[in-house]
Amino acid sequence: MNRLVLLPLFASLFSAFTIMAQEKTAFELFGRDGKTVKYGKLLKEARQADVVFFGELHNNPIAHWLQLELAHGLHQELAGRLVLGAEMFETDNQLLLDEYLADIINTKSFEEEARLWKNYKTDYKPLVEFAKSNGLPFIATNVPRRYANLVYRKGFEGLEGLSVEAKRYLPPLPVAYDASLPGYQKMVSMMGGHGGESSENLPKAQAIKDATMAHFISRNWEKGKTFLHFNGSYHSDNDEGILWYLKSYRPEVNMLSITVVEQADVSELEEENKGTADFIIVVTERMAKTH
Repeated sequence: MNRLVLLPLFASLFSAFTIMAQEKTAFELFGRDGKTVKYGKLLKEARQADVVFFGELHNNPIAHWLQLELAHGLHQELAGRLVLGAEMFETDNQLLLDEYLADIINTKSFEEEARLWKNYKTDYKPLVEFAKSNGLPFIATNVPRRYANLVYRKGFEGLEGLSVEAKRYLPPLPVAYDASLPGYQKMVSMMGGHGGESSENLPKAQAIKDATMAHFISRNWEKGKTFLHFNGSYHSDNDEGILWYLKSYRPEVNMLSITVVEQADVSELEEENKGTADFIIVVTERMAKTH
């Protein structure tokens, strides 16, 4: 076939493939006001923040990819002034985490003893290994699950009978609690008003997680550094949850929030998702799950 004939044909095919690719966008990034923004803007503002909350959907691969990318980007920009931390590690496992990062214990010992989430190897191990290879601290921030369960069964009062040793893994008691916060109210309404005392204690069990994470972030952040924290979006959306507690522990801290939502159409932010965070990552709802 004549080369002059082939050139327009290739051009047409390239144009068609480009259009198809544009129609298959996996995610889009928006600001709090619903306007699209570039990733560079997110990185710049994260670099200037004291604490960055990356609120994920636990089984979303785009979220986990961007978490690792953000960690890489901040590490390059901050030159050793980055601290990582996560909901996925409980405070009584900090010693194990520290020993693993310092090569005192091996991978097998760490992964067998640390009560890791079932998707650790695919979703969180890359973050831990990144911290290890770059000599970065990684902070376990979440309350030990047995104590969240205790609050669910007995309310905050159940924590008072714990030993001094056990209370080392908790925020200062008694824990402040605002039952009127929309996020906590939503948890009660989702139970349809049923469940009696357990219905009342469910948001308290959430609150002890939020308070513990905020407390251990506040203990491990220092001026001049950026703390990048990974947590479920429910813990940081709408400036509630961990952010509400951290404001009381360290009111001087400059916080930035990121959340991940799923939509059928990623080209425009749906009204209900506007304002949920400083940056909103919209992922197609057809995205494959990690577990």
